[in-house]
Amino acid sequence: MVLPIKRIAALQGATSHELQGTLSAFARELQSQGFRVAGIIEESACGGAGDCKSLSVKDIASGETIPISQKLGAGSEACNLDPGGLAIACGLVEQAIDRGVDVVVLSKFGKLEASRSGLCDAFRAAILADIPVITAVSAPVSQDWDCFAGELSEYVEADIGALATWWRGQSSTAGMIAN
Repeated sequence: MVLPIKRIAALQGATSHELQGTLSAFARELQSQGFRVAGIIEESACGGAGDCKSLSVKDIASGETIPISQKLGAGSEACNLDPGGLAIACGLVEQAIDRGVDVVVLSKFGKLEASRSGLCDAFRAAILADIPVITAVSAPVSQDWDCFAGELSEYVEADIGALATWWRGQSSTAGMIAN
């Protein structure tokens, strides 16, 4: 019996900042190897105690920064994530997939994706095109992730070496990446 290749690497086990750093570093490594990389990496200007009022994502292919925070007013305790900004970022990833890429890096599968919005369409586009995906999955939405990605995904340690090992397993051409 041949087991299917797990086309999605789901990173866990580190802080959000560390996960985004690993995703960014690995995307740059793949690009330096000549692979076409699409996707987005989260960038935030967070204060102490998890106070994040200025979130954005960077489009890997173009380098464009897309704000994904909305101003809610002084004293607001609500989530300031702007679904419109995230939809723009998602659309950029889908366009890149349509043009042809070797791998898609998506900043994370979070609360919005667990409710089937956010970056879900980018995940689906990559899956339907049979393109490997690398993402981060926070522990609170792990069960939702498992329902969403099922047997297409495997959890990978959040470091470059573990990602390189996963990447080499994706195809014979993926074996070109240095460890």
